[in-house]
Order: sequence, then structure tokens, then C-alpha cells
Amino acid sequence: MDFPDFFDKVPTISLREPLAKFLGASKSGTITYNYADAVKLAGHSCPTVAGAWLMVRKGLACLYGDELPERGGIEVYMRDARDQGTTGVIAAVATLLTGAAPETGFGGVGAAHRFSRRGLLQFDMPIDGLMSLRRRDTGRAVALDLETGIVPPDPQMMPLFAKAVGGQADETEQERFALLWQARVARMLLEHADDPNLVRVVELEEAA
Repeated sequence: MDFPDFFDKVPTISLREPLAKFLGASKSGTITYNYADAVKLAGHSCPTVAGAWLMVRKGLACLYGDELPERGGIEVYMRDARDQGTTGVIAAVATLLTGAAPETGFGGVGAAHRFSRRGLLQFDMPIDGLMSLRRRDTGRAVALDLETGIVPPDPQMMPLFAKAVGGQADETEQERFALLWQARVARMLLEHADDPNLVRVVELEEAA
């Protein structure tokens, strides 16, 4: 696909996926996700999608260290309602990467419901952060917050944004707007991927 070149430079996220190995979708049981996978899911690339990618990446790194995270072994808690603001978009990216799903998720295999992902994603949770991730095996949990203002848009983008949204931008203006939009996303993912001011992580003493 004709994605921006910087997509290929974004750090990937690899996880163990026991269900994929069990059903033969992956011999090794390891799945690696690229930022483009999140873009395909959302249908667009924006600071929210990029921020969700970075939050999950940083949360998993904190919880697992050098160990490969287990997809399906993580609970995801969202502070806000599923239909509030960009919560749904962030949750969708979290589901892609962790496997955690709401009541509509995979119910598991057999009577024991092995590999169930249902109910591992919850909304309206009393957490101090935008999102929280919790390991099901150890109970370790982290709270995550995102401050996209750390990477501000190019000053030229706002007037172009107004014209583009209003359908008043000509072809040249629309192209310029799109380039500036993705340039901000690129800065988030490449220059600020490990910026503690962009994604804040706090390890919790108790699970959410």
C-alpha cells in the first residue's frame, strides 16, 4: 500500500499468541504487529492512533521487560465511556495488540473456555490515567496517560485544517494539510516514542 515511508521505521510490537499456535495460525506462536496494522484497523493515521500504539508499547515494556508479552494474558481498562471522545479508537488499537476484548470478544475453546478474550476490556473504570494494563498471571498493572500537546502541530496546519474540514481546500492545500498532519504523527512515533512527557507510565500497587 502507498503508506508514508515513516510507517516502516516505527518500532514493531511482538507478542506470544498461544491461541494462534494452538490453532496452527503461527508455528512459533509469535505475532509481530506493525504500525500499519493499527492504521488498517482504524482506517487512518492520527495522533490518537499513534498515541494508543505508544501507550500499549510502553505499558507492555514496563510489565514484561525483556520477556515477550502474552497476547490474551492482559486486561485493559479504559477510564472513559466507550463512546466518549477517542476512547473507542484507543481501545480498538489496544484490542488489536493485546487481544483483550469486551463482551463481544472470543469466548474461548471448549468447556473450559481456554484462550477466552471476552471481558478483558472494560470501560468506565476508576483509574488514574487514560488506560491501564494488567497482567493476568502476576497481577502487575500500570496506568498510562497521553499528552499529545507535547508534539504540537505545525503552525501552518490549523488554517489548512479548517479549510479541509469545511471542504474549501483546493487540491494543493489538501495535500499540504495531509503532509503536515502525518509529519506530526511521525514526530510522535519516531522522535518522541520514549518521551516520558508524551506517554506517562505509573506502575500500580494494586490491579485496576
